[in-house]
Amino acid sequence: MSFASFISSISKFIPSVEAPKEKPALAQRLKYSFFAIIIFFILGNISVFGITASAASQLAVYQMILASNIGTIITVGIGPIVVASIILQLLVGTKIWNLNFSNTEDRALFQSTQKILAILLSFFEAFVYVKVGFLTPQPGMFFWVLLQVAIGSIILLYLDEVVQKYGFGSGISLFIAGGVASSIFWRIFSPISTVGSGFKLLATGAALDFGTGSGLIWRFFVELGSSFYISIVQNLFPIIFALIIFFIVVYFEGVYVNIPITMGKSSQLGRYPVKFFYVSNLPVILAAALFANIALLYAIVEKQAIPVLTTALFYLSTYTTAPSQLAENLFLQGFSGLWGTILQALIYLILLSITCVFFGIMWVKMAGQDSEAVSNQLQKSGMYLPGFRRDPRVIRGVLDRYIPTITIIGSIFVAILAGFANITGAVGTGMGILLTVDIIYRLYEEIVKEQVSTDSGLLSKLVNMKNY
Repeated sequence: MSFASFISSISKFIPSVEAPKEKPALAQRLKYSFFAIIIFFILGNISVFGITASAASQLAVYQMILASNIGTIITVGIGPIVVASIILQLLVGTKIWNLNFSNTEDRALFQSTQKILAILLSFFEAFVYVKVGFLTPQPGMFFWVLLQVAIGSIILLYLDEVVQKYGFGSGISLFIAGGVASSIFWRIFSPISTVGSGFKLLATGAALDFGTGSGLIWRFFVELGSSFYISIVQNLFPIIFALIIFFIVVYFEGVYVNIPITMGKSSQLGRYPVKFFYVSNLPVILAAALFANIALLYAIVEKQAIPVLTTALFYLSTYTTAPSQLAENLFLQGFSGLWGTILQALIYLILLSITCVFFGIMWVKMAGQDSEAVSNQLQKSGMYLPGFRRDPRVIRGVLDRYIPTITIIGSIFVAILAGFANITGAVGTGMGILLTVDIIYRLYEEIVKEQVSTDSGLLSKLVNMKNY
């Protein structure tokens, strides 16, 4: 039995979300996306039954990126889905598994394999979280805790499938954006000071204690009288750096290179835009998932006390983790005693950039956005370059001047941008801000395209108002 036949036989027993016979209307797609994010938030507030404690400080920085919430049934979040994608991308990218993504059957095979692998990894990661001690089950509850966490991740897998077929974009992106946005809002405006496992209120119960665990805005005003400079650095800098990253990402979302093309028999002039963020946000998601799994692997090996492997993974885990609040420490302490942390930050940025470039190149090939695939698409659509022969090889030669270069530069740029924000301790983390802005921007573009294609609804009204 061939591998394709084996996967096909297994897929018959795995439930799937049936694709709609007709494309849902805009309002329906928005409703599906809205309900998916609501279900995600509900799952993130359902605690795992049968545990006595939960702690995963090594993975805290990655919780938003992986749409997870330690201690709830989405403890592992979208981790299994992303890891499955990483593994298969590596197999395809290294030609160990030869697939042609322009072939419908090969694409279906890849998607089925990814789904099966993600389900298996949901149980595996749930087992690791419980076994390592990130979740501490009550006596006799090991299996039930594992089952709840695995099912939570599988639910996210199917919600992602629902959003892809009936909503806008992907569920994974939607969950990340929702998690990051809620985290940013809570960290800035939370009126509650968290102490231990409860919430610390004033003795009267009528007012809130704006202490060290409360929102940055409230802490800024509370600490303003005691130390103006320190209050600004500790409480406003994370917000300021987050805003800087936000505006940089928004600006570069509109940066692109126009390649002139002609269309049809009339040789109507047009342009093929290549965006600066050609690689989108996927390389950063994959890099974050990879780094999170390195931290997870280190936690496993450390508990098993394997000396050589523990030491190697300690350094790898250290240099794939951003030293948070480096900017704050530099402002308050100067360079004295921080050279080791600065070196860690530089190595982290280099490793993150290399990883994002690798995944960026892989994504461009797999998504059919490389020079060869785009040139064939343009040729089939009756488009060609003015002044050149109507040959896809000629178009590819011109595209090779732009796409590979902008893929590498764009991947490095998003890596440095995300890494810089992580190092400065920006609210929402650098990766979180970058992904959220990119996700929301692309969701907006997709909604606008949908409105234009239907030529109705709010956009038409806005256009008419603008004309007046």
